[in-house]
Amino acid sequence: MELNENARIDTSQISDRRGSGGGGLGGLPIPGGGGGLAGIIVTLLALLVGGGFGLNAMTGGGSEQGDNAALEQRCAADDALSQLDCRNTLYVNSIQAWWRTALPEHFGEQYQQTDTVFFEQAVSTGCGQADSGVGPFYCPADRQVYIDLSFYQVLADQLGASGEFAQPYVLAHEYGHHVQTLLGTEAQVRRQQERDPGAANELSVMMELQADCYAGAWAKNATGTADEAGQKIFTSITEQDIREGLDTAAAIGDDTIQERSGGQIDESKFTHGSAEQRQEWFKRGYDGGDPTACDTFGSAL
Repeated sequence: MELNENARIDTSQISDRRGSGGGGLGGLPIPGGGGGLAGIIVTLLALLVGGGFGLNAMTGGGSEQGDNAALEQRCAADDALSQLDCRNTLYVNSIQAWWRTALPEHFGEQYQQTDTVFFEQAVSTGCGQADSGVGPFYCPADRQVYIDLSFYQVLADQLGASGEFAQPYVLAHEYGHHVQTLLGTEAQVRRQQERDPGAANELSVMMELQADCYAGAWAKNATGTADEAGQKIFTSITEQDIREGLDTAAAIGDDTIQERSGGQIDESKFTHGSAEQRQEWFKRGYDGGDPTACDTFGSAL
């Protein structure tokens, strides 16, 4: 995977709240005590790379304003692509550039751009208070993606997904949830879960797998995305990159996470899908590059 050093990094698509205190105390506690990585892994059983399913049950909280001055300066420098936050900003730029075209083309709906919030330790959201232990997430209430970039270290060191392409995959998954909100899928799922609580986890899995499929569809088309001046954002995405995406999907499967936490595999507690399912749907999206092929629900909705 190569990013184009001539592509403009649009930091206006980021709300940088790092160093702001992130909402202070009152974030979700990390099981295991002390906020260690083991605790994060346990939390990921339910919330890793999710659509805010745990957070949506909370009320209160609100969005703060980010301060992008330092990010803007860093991402305008000659070595911008060596900076983790600048690379992730460019990934966000690519994902949203694709959906601006893909959503009207494939679904007849206009895409509504939204921010990714960079935070550290804890953050106040439209879905309530959260901390880094919940992993990256999308909040339908304020329609924003949230990520503590230190999550990638956990993903690499503790879950074995060390490839660079893991990062845009995670972000593309979260923006898949934004698309579900724009299309009304998220609201349909919530209503169906209320009508049939016994099927809540199964519906959650379907929603997560669809977001994986949307991420795959973006990956197929990523080299065609460009900045506002027409500069390509990616100069290449290789088969190795796609393998890294598939490896990441496997590393964050419910069964994989359950095994890593020392428990037995319990499919009734799956909320995101097995490693095999997540790989299958990411690959399905990638193979066709068509998000309309990402119907994971069938007749369930």
